[in-house]
Amino acid sequence: MSIDVKRTFDLLERYEKNFPRKDALGGKRNGEWYVYSTSEYKEKSNQLALGMLALGLEKGDKVATVSTNRPEWNFADMGLAMAGIIHVPIYPTISEEEYRYILNHAEVKYVIVGDTKLFEKINLLLAGLNSIKGIYSFEDVEGCKNYEEILQLGAEKEKEFESVLRKNKISIEPDDLATLIYTSGTTGVPKGVMLTHRNLVSNFTEHVNNHQLGYKHKTISFLPLCHVYERSMNYHFQHKGMGIYYVGNLGGIMPALKEINPDMFNSVPRLLERIYDGLVSKGKDLEGIKRVIYFWALNRTRKFSYNKKFNPFFAMGQRIADKLVYSKWREAFGGNLKIIVSGGAALQPRIARLLGAAGILTLEGYGLTETSPVIAVSNLTNRELKIGTVGPALPGMQIKIADDGEILCKGPGVMKGYYKAPDLTAEVLNEDGWFHTGDIGVFEDGKYLKITDRKKEMFKLSGGKYIAPQMIENKLKESFFIEQAMVIGDNEKFASSLISPNFEYLHDWCSQRKIHFRDNEELVQKSEVIAQYQKEVASINKTLGVHEEIKRFRLVCEEWTPQSGELSPTLKLKRNFVAQKYKSIIEGIYSVSKQNQTNGGLLRLNLRFDMNELRRRLRF
Repeated sequence: MSIDVKRTFDLLERYEKNFPRKDALGGKRNGEWYVYSTSEYKEKSNQLALGMLALGLEKGDKVATVSTNRPEWNFADMGLAMAGIIHVPIYPTISEEEYRYILNHAEVKYVIVGDTKLFEKINLLLAGLNSIKGIYSFEDVEGCKNYEEILQLGAEKEKEFESVLRKNKISIEPDDLATLIYTSGTTGVPKGVMLTHRNLVSNFTEHVNNHQLGYKHKTISFLPLCHVYERSMNYHFQHKGMGIYYVGNLGGIMPALKEINPDMFNSVPRLLERIYDGLVSKGKDLEGIKRVIYFWALNRTRKFSYNKKFNPFFAMGQRIADKLVYSKWREAFGGNLKIIVSGGAALQPRIARLLGAAGILTLEGYGLTETSPVIAVSNLTNRELKIGTVGPALPGMQIKIADDGEILCKGPGVMKGYYKAPDLTAEVLNEDGWFHTGDIGVFEDGKYLKITDRKKEMFKLSGGKYIAPQMIENKLKESFFIEQAMVIGDNEKFASSLISPNFEYLHDWCSQRKIHFRDNEELVQKSEVIAQYQKEVASINKTLGVHEEIKRFRLVCEEWTPQSGELSPTLKLKRNFVAQKYKSIIEGIYSVSKQNQTNGGLLRLNLRFDMNELRRRLRF
């Protein structure tokens, strides 16, 4: 049955009619998985829409959700959409100041939170927010109404509000506003991106064609649904008829892989880097012939590329490597994993090659919240894939490179504008509909887009040479010793870097060499540690131009996280924050009289992939 999807909630009928399944949406409660069928999904979304209307909300009103990933998020998303209410999804990890700004700026009327912790955080802000009429929670929270009260109200008032809901659904046009997504940004206050039904639908109905998985397959979802990347792929999975199992935190990924055995999932490069580190670390635990075979197979992955001309001798070696090593990697990921979609930042080619050689293909993509989000993405169906690029333009999206190297795009996915900010909209969206991404890029082979840096992040040395910091930072992060790095040197004679070590790896390294330390503050000042990082930086400098070389660096003892402020919720570096935090260190780097390192206190990264669990599961 062909059902035309023009508004996001049109997916519901298509999902139920074309792909009826018992496990449309799954989640975990008290350590046990539970599921909703396609029929239950549609029914509960409909009840939530009726309940919201019964609460007195009207078309165009705003309702916010603040929650980790869970199946019930979809009831709110679809229910609000069909009632014509604007969904404002908010990150669960932002500051009180940002919550207050967003809730006030969007004039939110109701908030649905995930749990007790989030309820307590939002409830404290109510005093200064006159627009908010109430808070509901997905989980049972003392002192807070449960969202099921909205469903119950909708069921009770169905006859009274059914005609209103029907009228609202009929009146909703593709160009009507569907959602307000506030970008976390790396500077300034959040901006409310206005996305219409056409924006969102035009995007996911195109990228669903990039692979052949569908009704017979399952996926896990752990990236924040409040971010347009995971949300768009969430629609993608439903359009495909796949079963979606939601993981509320990164610590639940490894158990979910074992229990759900997914065929694909979405990720960000930093998580895949930790997986890569875990695989390499596992090899170092082996001894004798097993270790030799393991690293023989791992080193072969460097030769992997898509659409490579068939070589029978190489293929024979791959079959042996697969039987002895790669198959074990797939088993650690559940045994069925075929595709990983990677976005949000540049993926290191060595990781794409390793996964690809093991039969897990990586579809890299690129886009922004303002473009709904995909601008370009690898296409497995058409074999349009090239490692080191983000693939060709998404059908319907035009891309051109401006004279200064900036990527411009135009198409149905480009936002309506920034909410209550026509001046900011005019800065990025010209009269001809071309959106200025702020990213610098080039085309390879005439069609594969490669992102080289952020336009606003490039800087000039005092000698007149330009530095593209992201490119250098990505090279630095290829080292097992480096978790994060920020390249600096605007108007200075040379480029330098602040380095946040990969403390988990560094601790193991020190343990093997019997290097003792009290805490990370002492650790980063150890002469042996500094010498090792000098070797790492020197090795990377060999791959750079002379003016790009990192002449000096300083190790910091903090791990950079969204919670501590150095990274945005999507793990992008907040350069202004980092520069201010380490102002004295930066001044020391460029001062002849100051050569010593300056260090602060220890902050632990809680966005952590469970490498120990991965290593335990890899058995040889």
